[in-house]
Amino acid sequence: MSALDILILSNGPGEVTTWVRPVVMELRRQLGEDREKLRISVVLSPCPHGTGKEAQIVQSYPEVDRVRSSEHFWRFLLRGETRENWHWRDRGIIIFLGGDQIFPVILSKRLGYKTIIYAEWQARWQKWIDQFAVMNPKVLDKVAKPYKHKVTVVGDLMSDVSHPTESEINPKEELIGILPGSKPSKLFQGLPLTLAIAEKIQQQRPQTKYFITVAPSLSLEELAKYGSLKYNPIIPKVGGVTVELIEKEGQALFFTSGGLEVKLVQDFPAYEILARSRFCLTTVGANTAELGSLAVPMIILLPTQQLDAMRGWDGIPGILANLPGIGSLFAKAINTWILRQGNLFAWPNIWAQEEIVPELVGQLQPQEVAKLGLDWLENPEKLAKIRQRLREVRGQTGAAAKLVQLVKIEANRP
Repeated sequence: MSALDILILSNGPGEVTTWVRPVVMELRRQLGEDREKLRISVVLSPCPHGTGKEAQIVQSYPEVDRVRSSEHFWRFLLRGETRENWHWRDRGIIIFLGGDQIFPVILSKRLGYKTIIYAEWQARWQKWIDQFAVMNPKVLDKVAKPYKHKVTVVGDLMSDVSHPTESEINPKEELIGILPGSKPSKLFQGLPLTLAIAEKIQQQRPQTKYFITVAPSLSLEELAKYGSLKYNPIIPKVGGVTVELIEKEGQALFFTSGGLEVKLVQDFPAYEILARSRFCLTTVGANTAELGSLAVPMIILLPTQQLDAMRGWDGIPGILANLPGIGSLFAKAINTWILRQGNLFAWPNIWAQEEIVPELVGQLQPQEVAKLGLDWLENPEKLAKIRQRLREVRGQTGAAAKLVQLVKIEANRP
């Protein structure tokens, strides 16, 4: 195979950790480490759920040669310009792993490269794309008959995130993970509420240990502000727990007003410790997909004490909810309407079209949520059942390997 450029298009934090990472690892495994023969470039597009740290995360992958952050995307898409004046080889393949599916269509015309789109739910621009690697046969069913030959069911890339079997989970280690979110709209309610729930569980099970996975976009000092009454007026409405940032034996911790110590984990992605959790307390978002891929049970929290706090919706609702001045009114109205629809919000539940993990919506009280967590801890067979169901929903591993097989096919075509 002659020298080949691989251009990967992606966008948000979930995509770069659970899609890009396994694909670039598999590209190197199957096609080799020789950069003269295979060069991997990743270009990120803007994402409404982006943290601003996506480029930094991708740069940490040793398999990747070049990365462009999202703020430079439009200049690259429309004019083909990069600040470093990137050179492109004559032969190449564009792999779409997040963003808008029109992007590879536009770039393939400019670069003359083949295109492979990984599609979870829908395969668009079927006439102009060379190959579709799709998550399940339902996507194939929606493809027009003349283009079905372009579609290969590869499975779910997130399933390639390894998770422990039931026998590998340490029965003596009772860990609970806390994922309060990364954006202010979630942290104002999410951080104090989850810590208040943890304190209630701790009162009954003092042996339980807790950790918070800190989003890469946040410093420890920034996160701690959401546990301070001086900064966060919502705290009294969601349990009244405040925090102090301390260091103990070289480890950063939150020490809560109720005497609870919570380890702060800055590794990203923090799959190793998350996979060892009995369960996690979390809000909605890409984190539910990652936990589902790791087969980690979770309690999804959608508190409505501050109804206008949720402003992360996509499309027009998200635009209206974030308008200056009047955005709060739109947010309250939109959230009231959305929550009344009875839709599923956590990704594992959306995939299964049933509530595998509980989604708790309303004026959530720490004591009531803690009762559910305590019931799980006291009845581990319930947790085992949820873990098994999550594994079934995610499916078999090997999606990245199958996608790279398509890359090899396209690379060998004239």
